[in-house]
Amino acid sequence: MEKQGPVKNGAEPCPATDRVSLLNCIDLSSSDIHQSVSLLKQACLDCGFFYVINHGISQEFMDEVFGMSKRFFELPLNEKMKLLRNEKHRGYTPVLDELLDPDNQVHVGDYKEGYYIGVEVPEGDPEAEKPFYGPNVWPAPDVLPGWRDTMERFHREALEVAKAVARIIALALDLEVDFFDKPEMLGEPIATLRLLHYEGQVSDPVKGIYGAGAHSDFGLVTLLATDDVLGLQICKDKDAKPQTWEYVAPVKGSFIVNLGDMLERWSNCIFK
Repeated sequence: MEKQGPVKNGAEPCPATDRVSLLNCIDLSSSDIHQSVSLLKQACLDCGFFYVINHGISQEFMDEVFGMSKRFFELPLNEKMKLLRNEKHRGYTPVLDELLDPDNQVHVGDYKEGYYIGVEVPEGDPEAEKPFYGPNVWPAPDVLPGWRDTMERFHREALEVAKAVARIIALALDLEVDFFDKPEMLGEPIATLRLLHYEGQVSDPVKGIYGAGAHSDFGLVTLLATDDVLGLQICKDKDAKPQTWEYVAPVKGSFIVNLGDMLERWSNCIFK
């Protein structure tokens, strides 16, 4: 389970009383697959969070993606609202639009804005009739030149990283290495790229204010690329009373990976 509490620039990012989690690090360039499987399996049994490094996406391109994301969120609100999220979960979500932890965020949403991009399926294609499939919503080229090309490329490259991680997960579950590559799995995925911008409101649990409230993701896996601002917290045991929340330190160029509810269920709740 995770939550996000953004920190204002210049504020103390991590008080001494807060814990910083130590997570296993999976090197996708390593030739020692047995070590990779062992490290990943340990992480999945322990908490369901780990880092992925040397994943094949260049730092230069990662910087470009973050720069393009920043350019979008700096647009005037009236321009962003023209791209409001549709029924296919494509497009812009404004600040306070989502509420991830209603028990603790009473009458207040998440202090973040986002943008959903999915697998591109043209209007009129029979596949577009499925939930979560269809054409994406894009800013006009004259508003953000090159933006669509960058995000479509990042979607493709990040999906390849997810598939590489899924192959190691398959081995950790004693399955064939290509189990998740099958057409009914990641061969035809509901893969969503989501850009997120936290506007700087410091979390205040007493007032129910969070960048993103406590939640677990509902899919197979999430790959999270972050900037250098500390804010993400995880709870390794959601049933503990009281819960212990730990910061996850940003590692430049890495993805923070967390398992989703679906994979937990598919593993008969062995993986968290």
